[in-house]
Amino acid sequence: MYIFVLSSFLHPAAIQVQITPTQGEISVGESKFFLCEVVGDAKDIDWYDPSGEKILPNRPDISVSRNDEATSTLTIYHANVDSAGIYKCVAKNGDKEAQATVQVKIFQKITFQNAPTPQEFNEGDDADIVCDVVSSPPATIIWKYKGATIQASKDVRFKILSNGHLQIRGIKKTDEGMYNCEARVTARGEIDFRMMKVIVNVLPTIRARQSEVNATADVGSSALLACDADGFPEPTVTWAQYVSHCCYWPVFNDRLRFTSDLIRHVKKVDEGDYTCIAKNKAGEKTEEVSLNVFVQPKITFLINQSASEFDEQVTLTCEASGDPTPAISWSFGNRVFTEGEQASWTRPDKYESLDRNVVVRSHARVSSLTLKNVQFTYAGQYLCTASNSIGQDNRHMYLEVRYAPKILGSVTVYTWEGNPANISCEVDAHPGAEVVWFRDGLQLPNANTTNMKVYNTPTISYLEITPDSQNDFGSYNCTATNVMGTESKEFILIQAEVPSSPEIQQVEPFSSTAVVEFEEPVSMGGVPIIKYRVQWRSLGQEWTGREYDAEDDMTRITIVDLKPETTYEVKMSAINGKGEGESSTASTFKTQPVREPSAPKLEAKAQGGNSLKVNWIKQDDGGSPIKHYLVRYKATHVSDWKPEIRLPHGSEYVLLSGLDWNTEYEVRVVAENQQGKSKPGTLSFRTAVEPTTIPDAVDGGSGLGTGAIVGILIVVFFLLLVGVDITCYFLNKCGLLMCIAVNFCGKAGPGAKSKDIEEGKAAFTKDESKEPIVEVRTEEENTLNQEGGGPTEPNETTPLTEPEFTHIQSKNKPSLPSTCEKYLNLLILKLLHSLCSLWLDCFSPPQMFCC
Repeated sequence: MYIFVLSSFLHPAAIQVQITPTQGEISVGESKFFLCEVVGDAKDIDWYDPSGEKILPNRPDISVSRNDEATSTLTIYHANVDSAGIYKCVAKNGDKEAQATVQVKIFQKITFQNAPTPQEFNEGDDADIVCDVVSSPPATIIWKYKGATIQASKDVRFKILSNGHLQIRGIKKTDEGMYNCEARVTARGEIDFRMMKVIVNVLPTIRARQSEVNATADVGSSALLACDADGFPEPTVTWAQYVSHCCYWPVFNDRLRFTSDLIRHVKKVDEGDYTCIAKNKAGEKTEEVSLNVFVQPKITFLINQSASEFDEQVTLTCEASGDPTPAISWSFGNRVFTEGEQASWTRPDKYESLDRNVVVRSHARVSSLTLKNVQFTYAGQYLCTASNSIGQDNRHMYLEVRYAPKILGSVTVYTWEGNPANISCEVDAHPGAEVVWFRDGLQLPNANTTNMKVYNTPTISYLEITPDSQNDFGSYNCTATNVMGTESKEFILIQAEVPSSPEIQQVEPFSSTAVVEFEEPVSMGGVPIIKYRVQWRSLGQEWTGREYDAEDDMTRITIVDLKPETTYEVKMSAINGKGEGESSTASTFKTQPVREPSAPKLEAKAQGGNSLKVNWIKQDDGGSPIKHYLVRYKATHVSDWKPEIRLPHGSEYVLLSGLDWNTEYEVRVVAENQQGKSKPGTLSFRTAVEPTTIPDAVDGGSGLGTGAIVGILIVVFFLLLVGVDITCYFLNKCGLLMCIAVNFCGKAGPGAKSKDIEEGKAAFTKDESKEPIVEVRTEEENTLNQEGGGPTEPNETTPLTEPEFTHIQSKNKPSLPSTCEKYLNLLILKLLHSLCSLWLDCFSPPQMFCC
């Protein structure tokens, strides 16, 4: 409840102010006005907001209007919480003034800003049931389900969040239903609620009845693609087919009935992967089904072709048979052409590209490859491939292209006076071309050019020139001619120069060595750099130098035999065939004091088997000669190092032998001088896997053919069945022998086993295999048994002899009719003895025995 507090401040002489209504309240969003009445003469009547600022007319949220000489109206539109506070009406007339105030309080009714229904969630998600309520003071939110208040303390899956939402962790289908979001404001006794329906959607499950279906593209044949789907809401099932190298396309209902999932009148285009898609609001699941259509393809027509360069076009044709119709593709080198393609392709070496000059067309069992605007690069071997789902056939054909010579190769050659140089004129032509060299219109060589020679190969002509003077440098012409035309090209022989100087970037000094880092010369002089000359000296001394062979991407050179703690200058120059260029600007550096050596750099080289050679490269010796090298190594999975190996100062490697197979090792090499030991150079490596011994049969070939092996397996299987039948006869009174005993001997088979047999003192155990127990014994164990004298008591691993077996059986079963029983038991024992003997002879080591 909001109350307006009215107070009046009266100045002497008679102006009085009163605000009506004296009491009032405003709910958020409502509008209300207040009337300020003045008793007495007042020239000005003004309103002031809670911040003390004068309220101007025509504000959008608060309006002030002077009604007449004695009244003024304050109107608050669509009140919000910011509209609350003390408003003041002030009346003035000269030095006379009176005022009254009113306190405006705003309250918010219970309002459901966002309580949608229904609200849907996926099973297993943490559901957040939205119910956004605003009020002042804030309302208390109570959630009810099926008429009962939800108590989060009794079910950890339910939680009322700070914003009033209801959270259900891992929502289930059983949580679905109507939920009541109830809001209460105790101070006003206000209550309101909203009913919201919660729906739990279940992700579809899907199962294909067959993952792969085979069909033949004959008239009237059909293929059944079936899948079953469940979920909530009930999923819709659609089918899509994968289009090669593209995407999935829907399968139209005129070809596929979803009630029976039947593809009728199977065609070649039906072959491929089909996707069964089950989809509902919770998501979708897919299952793949493959449809295969069979018949082996065969190429029936493909011949070689010939053309001339610049012909309008040449067409290659390939025909193939197969059912279903095979797909025919063309390829040239690594480039594959497909039907309808207009290709832009490039030979992988130096030929120009072909732009939209290749068109492939296929119709039924015929495919044509059309090459437009024939170029010499089209010549070569083309492959036609016909393929379908069960195989492919391919054949080659050759396209011959006759073309005028094409002269290739670099047009500039550098040399110097007195140095022979070869100008190479590489000619590509079909048929082969004749090559002639000219200079100033005269053919070379001639009587006036004794320093020039010509050497020809099938594809390259070399003009060898040994310049005598500056006149030998200049332009030379190579002309190649065949039946298709003539091509000429000018080559230029240029005087080479010495290279410019390298630029030293920095010098990294050590005690007795220094590493010079540099950039190669900007100008090579036209010919390769063959060496670098490095010169150095201590201050005030003569230059000392050394030449180093140039290598590709060479940017570092190490100079040696320096003195510790000495200041040096170093400069470099480059040398090519023409000569040595200028030296670089000298750089100054100072070597380090005498110290321990730098760590050696290690590299490993396998020696075959389980041996390894570890090489090291000597680094800076620290200004003191290396005394020796210390080598340690160990397997990484153990903590102890092998004994330390000490090697003399000139050693460059160590050979580690007898290592464990397939094991990771760590090697450390330390160099030592008078000042101490270097940091270790380290290396890790893994030894090879131990080779597997190859049986002799692999070298000599097996003595048994496939048929013999199959025969042996059949015999073993038959004997195993016989053994099982005998076991069943004695132990369980069943099997083929039991039938023989009942029908021909007139009595049931053996009775229950004796107590000894039940305790395990027999040749057969109680396990499910019912196989004889086999024991491996040594000669010593057999000797001990023999020395013990007398028969040995059978135990659970001792096979019974034939008399013992018969004796036990005779004591523990009723007798069969005399003659039948005698011969049947004798037959069984002989058969069992033969089975064990055959098993031992064929498959057991000599130490094993049974029966």
